[in-house]
Amino acid sequence: MMKVGNRKKMIFDCGFRRKARCFFKISPIFIVLWIFFPSFAFSQDSNLIAYAARLVGDDARARLLIEFSAKPDFTIRYLANPNRIVIDLKQTKFGFPREDLSPRGFLTDIRYGTMAQGRSRIVLSVAGSAVLEDRQVQLLEDGRYRLVMDMAVTDQSEFDAVMAEQTWSVKNPSSKGGRVTEAKSEKFIVVLDAGHGGIDGGAEGRNGAIEKLVTLEFVLALQEELKDNDDIELVLTREDDRFLSLSSRVRLAQQVEADLFVSVHADSIRQRSLRGASVYTLSQKASDQFTASLAEAENRTDVLAGLHIDDASDEVTGILIDLAQRETKVFSDQVAERIVGDFEGQVRLLNNPHRRAGFRVLQAPDVPSVLIELGFLSNLTDEKLLSDATWRKKATQLLAKSINEYSAKSLSN
Repeated sequence: MMKVGNRKKMIFDCGFRRKARCFFKISPIFIVLWIFFPSFAFSQDSNLIAYAARLVGDDARARLLIEFSAKPDFTIRYLANPNRIVIDLKQTKFGFPREDLSPRGFLTDIRYGTMAQGRSRIVLSVAGSAVLEDRQVQLLEDGRYRLVMDMAVTDQSEFDAVMAEQTWSVKNPSSKGGRVTEAKSEKFIVVLDAGHGGIDGGAEGRNGAIEKLVTLEFVLALQEELKDNDDIELVLTREDDRFLSLSSRVRLAQQVEADLFVSVHADSIRQRSLRGASVYTLSQKASDQFTASLAEAENRTDVLAGLHIDDASDEVTGILIDLAQRETKVFSDQVAERIVGDFEGQVRLLNNPHRRAGFRVLQAPDVPSVLIELGFLSNLTDEKLLSDATWRKKATQLLAKSINEYSAKSLSN
């Protein structure tokens, strides 16, 4: 790779070190630990801390630099359609500002976060195709480490050749809240799914609310509202900030032989005046163009996180047709209508709040499933409500009422 000029490199290093100094200015406790208890501050047994990052480059070349509290062990993989470079690390706390790794040049998107217990991931999406030309870990004078990665644009044939040389089998981790039963429970099994998580933050509000945290707080509150019903057994797809693929959420519902799958989300849209909750069930054809766009955005989660999507578009179409099983569809619609009815007049709803689309998490053919959009983080009023404990309590009580009534009716039949 072409070397960066000395003057440019000097300016970059100064700026990068200034970022590192800023980290320590706002972290005095970390400095005390580092000076007096270095073995504690940089323990190999604790999480890595990535406290400074920088990306430089243009449309042909790029250099990524990240400074860590300890030596990072990492693996590199490539994924296609779309083309991505994936960096897997042990559990890492990312302490630098998000804007420090804003995409530039041929890097069109950069995502990082927790993938599972003990694992973190950085995903670099590229325009066209690109490969790593060099990678190294540098030991700095103060005992910290810097990861340096040089990337360059290449032609598709070279990228395909690199892809062909690697083997990578993606295994989705089991969630903390899930369990696989050997025998069907006598209770009514409800799977509660907090949308997004880990590396996939989902939508972001104008005042900083993040969908993955909003949905998790809501699901945990809903669990509290439902836990006293002895006829219901609850299973959570996740109880913390971890990534789960869409297909693994569906598989979990099938493995526990769930009687109901409830997925919770919070959307964002350019039309900032739009607000209100809605409930979705599966359909081959979306209710409207807005619903179709929403489903398409949600269904890209696995791609953004660096996972393969097993279903080709024609296969998805076939699956959606098969999923239109009359009994399951009727049950899903019954749940959706019950939720809408209980929310009516209590929780702000969109016009025509029961909508239909091809969300991947609704694709279990044998499990009645609904996806609830709590509101729009792009709307300041909705964002405030979704972050408010009083509103959350009210909404979870109403949703718990819907689930309790539906389960009671199902168990009595």
